[in-house]
Amino acid sequence: MRRVTQDVLGDASVLRVAEVGVPAPGPTEILVEMHAAGVNPVDWKVRTGGGVLGTPPFSVGWELSGVVAATGSGVTRFAVGDEVFGMPRFPAQAAAYAEYVTGPARHFALKPPNLTHEQAGGLALAGLTAWQVLAETAGVLPGQRVLVPAAAGGVGHLAVQIAKARGAYVIGTASAPKHDFVRSLGADEVHDHGGSQDVYAAVKDVDVAVATVAGQVPRLAATLGPQGALIALNGADEAAAIDAGGVFLLAEPDRAGLESLAALVLEGRLTVHVDRVFPLDQVAAAHRLGEQGHTTGKLVLVP
Repeated sequence: MRRVTQDVLGDASVLRVAEVGVPAPGPTEILVEMHAAGVNPVDWKVRTGGGVLGTPPFSVGWELSGVVAATGSGVTRFAVGDEVFGMPRFPAQAAAYAEYVTGPARHFALKPPNLTHEQAGGLALAGLTAWQVLAETAGVLPGQRVLVPAAAGGVGHLAVQIAKARGAYVIGTASAPKHDFVRSLGADEVHDHGGSQDVYAAVKDVDVAVATVAGQVPRLAATLGPQGALIALNGADEAAAIDAGGVFLLAEPDRAGLESLAALVLEGRLTVHVDRVFPLDQVAAAHRLGEQGHTTGKLVLVP
């Protein structure tokens, strides 16, 4: 089978497609024939810096959708042929940029039938991040004011929908051409983060601010109401978030969270916007586009 790997740290040119053997699922694991894999900022951050994977060779990618090809001993949740999506092993190596991927069965959930594999391939990591921020950490309640910077991005466009599904008043930021898209997701206000004015100057009394973009913690903290919560998603912001009374969140694989996302999809309250789909051998182009920071929704690889 084919798998994307790298031998050194560096820019997108270090990524290469290698021929490797198909892995066998261990006890409590499943083997998934990958139909689509999501591309996320953590992928290129680890590609360039190593992160928790350390020194190459290693393979990035943690988000996928596909079909169960085999099950290991002890697996009762899935059978061969089931369509699943998930975020296996994160932040340890999952090697999801591959034709076949193994992972613990409870790091997956059944794919909602009303999503394509390309859409479901972009849901697990970004969706669990947004869900764990809004539903589990902040516990967003109806009527609360939620601020989502980069609301058209991978995590952002899912966070807007999840917050809205929980009854929140949602304030998003995006470049002017994306305002209609963000409003279509349910945002009540959209502010232009590409203009000359301070995008957050008029935003006050926020109950939950999600630091989706690195370096914005102080500005987001200034928007909070007296009991407001700030949650940072970038490791570079961890110390600043703590200093501001906030927290740093790293998403975890979680069956219950995946099933909650799937339920929202089935109810028609959550969908995944796919910006572009790349074949596996164009992974470097997908990373280069993602690193520009202008994606609407998700970038996805297909085998």
